[in-house]
Amino acid sequence: MNTPLWIAGGVIAVIGAGAAWLWTPDLKRETLEQRYLDSPEDMVEVAGARLHVRVDGPQDAPAVFMIHGFGSSLHTWRDWARGLQEGYRVVRFDLPGGGLSPPDPTGRYDDERAFELVEGLMERYGVEEAALIGNSVGGRIAWRFAAARPERVTRLVLVAPDGFASQGFEYGQAPDVGLVTHAMRVALPRFLVRQNLVASYGDPDQLTDETVQRYYDLLRAPGARLALIHRMEQTVLTDPRPLLEQIEQPALLLWGEKDGLIPVSNAQDYLDHLPNARRVVLDGIGHLPQEEAPQRSLEPVEDFLSPLREAS
Repeated sequence: MNTPLWIAGGVIAVIGAGAAWLWTPDLKRETLEQRYLDSPEDMVEVAGARLHVRVDGPQDAPAVFMIHGFGSSLHTWRDWARGLQEGYRVVRFDLPGGGLSPPDPTGRYDDERAFELVEGLMERYGVEEAALIGNSVGGRIAWRFAAARPERVTRLVLVAPDGFASQGFEYGQAPDVGLVTHAMRVALPRFLVRQNLVASYGDPDQLTDETVQRYYDLLRAPGARLALIHRMEQTVLTDPRPLLEQIEQPALLLWGEKDGLIPVSNAQDYLDHLPNARRVVLDGIGHLPQEEAPQRSLEPVEDFLSPLREAS
């Protein structure tokens, strides 16, 4: 029996209304820069890419580079940067396709490309060596950079770092990025962004509307969502154990006890293979301690980095 035209029309109307409700267009770059760019000078050319960079602190102080995680931006380090900038030269930046950094014109989002960008930033700002701080994917980039360029790294602060195989991410093969993930290119309602951030906090009450809005806005930068998909598609993990065992620099593993994305139990994998590492676990905190509890989480970081100041 044929479906009555009025039913078919109703279904089409419902689907259309749902699509219109979920449709999430990009925001204009001018709008985003008005909200989140301190100075036009913070947009710089590095290794063929245009990056959003913030540099704070004395030029002759020990350098600290901060690398954010997947879907985040340099703003995640705001409070830590403020706490460190009196004694360190703090450099934080948006990875291509993240925050205010446009997509990478090379089309590359693999870790080796990130190494080129970190080293390019060091060259641009006259930094021979730096302590690296990285969260999640940024943590993986940090420790892998230390293994690849040991002469350029003084210390490592790894905040719930990525790198070991997990569900959907096996060694030697790219993950299967399904249609649901691709759908975020056109549909990314704010409530879904909030839900993902809530899962990253041990205490959801610490998640502010301002933080949710910032993530939501910057994920709507032109080309940002497609760049995130490309970053996932180009993530091919290798067995980290041989690389970790090469890293001789002191390393601090900082983990939230309530991390629901990369469980604190994973810290043991790093302790087993990093020759000079120690672990600090923060009770009641989730995957983003630098945002959820910035003052409490910064204390062990300041203690760990202090030998750099004493030696300078």
